[in-house]
Amino acid sequence: MRSRMSIAKQPFLATLDTIVTNELSCVCPATAALLPGAPFLSRSLSHCRPAAVARLSLPSTRLRGSLSYLSQMRTKLKVVDNSGARRVMCIQALKGKRGARLGDTIIASVKEAAPRGKVKKGDVVYGVVVRAAMQKGRCDGSDIKFDDNAVVLVNKQGEPIGTRVYGPVPHELRKKKHIKILTLAECLA
Repeated sequence: MRSRMSIAKQPFLATLDTIVTNELSCVCPATAALLPGAPFLSRSLSHCRPAAVARLSLPSTRLRGSLSYLSQMRTKLKVVDNSGARRVMCIQALKGKRGARLGDTIIASVKEAAPRGKVKKGDVVYGVVVRAAMQKGRCDGSDIKFDDNAVVLVNKQGEPIGTRVYGPVPHELRKKKHIKILTLAECLA
C-alpha cells in the first residue's frame, strides 16, 4: 500500500483513488496516463486487476458494419480441416484488401503442422476465413461471433485441401461462393 505522503505528493493519483475506489492493485505512471484526456483503448492494463480494467474501459463507438478487419498481416489463425496444418500466420489478404473478413481468401504460412499431413511447416498456402472472433452484424439484425479465428486451407482454384471441416461455419460463405466448404462442414451457424 502507498503511504499518505506519496498520495499528497501526487494529487492526480489521489483523484484516481477516489474515482476507482481503491480497486486498482497498483497505481503507476502507466495507469495514471490512462485517465482524463488520454486515449486508453490502445494501452495495456495487464498490471491491474480485471475489475479495474472493466471500470476504466470506454464504451465502443464502432458502428455495426464498420470497416474493421479480422485478420491482418501476422495474425495467427487456427486451421479447422484435416489438411495437416494446425496453425497458420496470415501473410496477406487477397484482392487488394487491407485485411480479411469472413469468407475472404488469404495467403498464409504454416506455423504448426501434423507429422503426416498434406502440408508441412513453412509451406505458403491459401486459406478461406471461416470463423472470426470479431462480432459481425447480419442483414436480419442478429450478430454472430465465434470463440476463435479459423481458416480452411484451399488450393489456387479455391477447392479445399482437406476432406473434412470441423466445427460450425457461417452461412455467409454461400454469398462468397465457397459452397464446397459448406458441404464439408459439420454444421452451419
